[in-house]
Amino acid sequence: MQKDFSKLNYYEMLDISPDAAFFEIRHAYNAALQIYGADSMVSYSLFSREERKKYDSELTQSGLLPQKEGKTPLKRPACIYDVKRKTGVEIMPKKTTKSILRENVEGNKLISEIISRPEISGADLKNIRNELGVPLEEIAQETRVRLDYLTCIEEDKIDRLPAMAFLKGFIKAYLKILCLEPVDDICAHYIKWLESAGKKS
Repeated sequence: MQKDFSKLNYYEMLDISPDAAFFEIRHAYNAALQIYGADSMVSYSLFSREERKKYDSELTQSGLLPQKEGKTPLKRPACIYDVKRKTGVEIMPKKTTKSILRENVEGNKLISEIISRPEISGADLKNIRNELGVPLEEIAQETRVRLDYLTCIEEDKIDRLPAMAFLKGFIKAYLKILCLEPVDDICAHYIKWLESAGKKS
């Protein structure tokens, strides 16, 4: 069973071991940061070495981390994004595919009607994606957002979605892959639908 997102510590969020080297933490952080905007809570600076030492001490005292002496191997937690996913192989050739997608978006009446709505649901986003013929697996590959989270978004399973700060980053990345603009406005329409459906921040 996957651990509830709100209960993950920072190491679990980045899918790294607490004894990881500082450069490993920065690498995992930078990989995750690529899918978020500047307003996301993960866009803040990394801990300094002193802050990390204090944070580790707090986790150890609360029983969430083992004592340093034994260095007990920790179970790998489930991460909300795949920071280790291979990025060297592109599923969609960016230049040609992007231009084709933009043309298809501009010439599609259904898509124009959906993105002009004051509120847009996950099911609406799925309809747009299907109209454009883009497999959800490709979006997961391009954005490095986990496939099960994208599925929950499209199926409107609001009780299984991450915190709003992370969700906004996922939605914006999703919209950019499909060449849907303006990204901020469409994302705001989705968030408005979520709030009316009962999703809390």
